[in-house]
Amino acid sequence: MKPENQKALDEYLSRADEIGNDILADTEEMLGSLPFIFPVLKERPEYFALTGIADQMVCRPGHLSPKTAELVAVAAAAGAGADQCLRVHIKAAVKEGAHRDEIYDAILIAATIGKTRVLAPALREFRSAFPEKAGSDRKP
Repeated sequence: MKPENQKALDEYLSRADEIGNDILADTEEMLGSLPFIFPVLKERPEYFALTGIADQMVCRPGHLSPKTAELVAVAAAAGAGADQCLRVHIKAAVKEGAHRDEIYDAILIAATIGKTRVLAPALREFRSAFPEKAGSDRKP
């Protein structure tokens, strides 16, 4: 790393504890609650400061409204089976103005896309087990 960049990084990391506290406060304000993993991750202040800033930038991108970002987070949490994240992001979506039906639609989209996680590899194996039938069951 260039010396000037290393110096900037060292200066940033020297304030990691303070930055981490700000990240916790900002996250609680943004989501309406504090995910339990954050205080645990903050035990490593340098790591938490770096990843926390990146997470905030990703979760509040410049090209999506906060409501849309939360609906995406709802769909991602649903698709990942992350129940605690889903709970947090449903509340945050409501806080950002999402209505019940919008949240429901996001969950249904996640479920529809998520089923390909099962179907795609399973049907590939199925098709390879019966290659003589591949495509023969299609009707014109």
